[in-house]
Amino acid sequence: MAQTALVTGSSSGIGKGIALALAEAGYDVAVHCGTSLEKAESVAETIRGMGRKAIVVQADVKDLDQLNSAIDKTLEEFGHLDVLVNNAGITRYKRFLDVTPEFFEEILNTNLRSHFFATQRVAKHMIENGIRGRIVTTTSVQQEIVLPEASIYGGFKAALGKMVRHWALELAPYGIRVNGIGPGTIKVNDGPDTPRLRQFASRTPITRLGSPSDIAPLAVFLADPEKSSFITGEVFLVDGGQNIPCLCDNTFIDREPPANL
Repeated sequence: MAQTALVTGSSSGIGKGIALALAEAGYDVAVHCGTSLEKAESVAETIRGMGRKAIVVQADVKDLDQLNSAIDKTLEEFGHLDVLVNNAGITRYKRFLDVTPEFFEEILNTNLRSHFFATQRVAKHMIENGIRGRIVTTTSVQQEIVLPEASIYGGFKAALGKMVRHWALELAPYGIRVNGIGPGTIKVNDGPDTPRLRQFASRTPITRLGSPSDIAPLAVFLADPEKSSFITGEVFLVDGGQNIPCLCDNTFIDREPPANL
């Protein structure tokens, strides 16, 4: 029976890289998107070209009904699920003094709540079917470092990294392993080279930005039923050494210093 995986947020960027790498490793893959259906279909078509089965599921992960429907569709198509990769998320920065309840809830529901309930839903399926599954969650180096304007983004990533350890503890008796990957600054498209990206690259000890290809091999390793069978409850930083020094000053290079209050 083929191994199967659902990768949330896999129409582009890190998620796309993980989905393609899992397919190369022999997995059938459910490609998830929020709005980029055409891009998700392109990823799925590439996977089919590798000789693997691929489906596309669409859901706004902030909406738990939509998220559960995407998981249900995956189970209906594949019959079972061996691997969940929680990758869907958004990166947003805002000064602490400017944060609104709406901004707070958008980051919370996208980057934390969706991971929690996707993990819960899939874990129940694995337990009910005796599947010794693997769950991989994308956190961020920002769970460890402190950047300006990132009290919400970084704070929730830190909470997510802590949850990985709790999930791993509670699911270990069922043979389900849970681990996290904390990417550093990843350039995920061919967008413009900005002062901020140049700043991050110059202050990263390896002196370059990361790419999805830096993340995907670790995700495949953690998803493997044998090669990583004694690893659970860990969050691995893949950040070019960004966690070693303090990355930046009190303001980003492309921000005006705040006026004195």
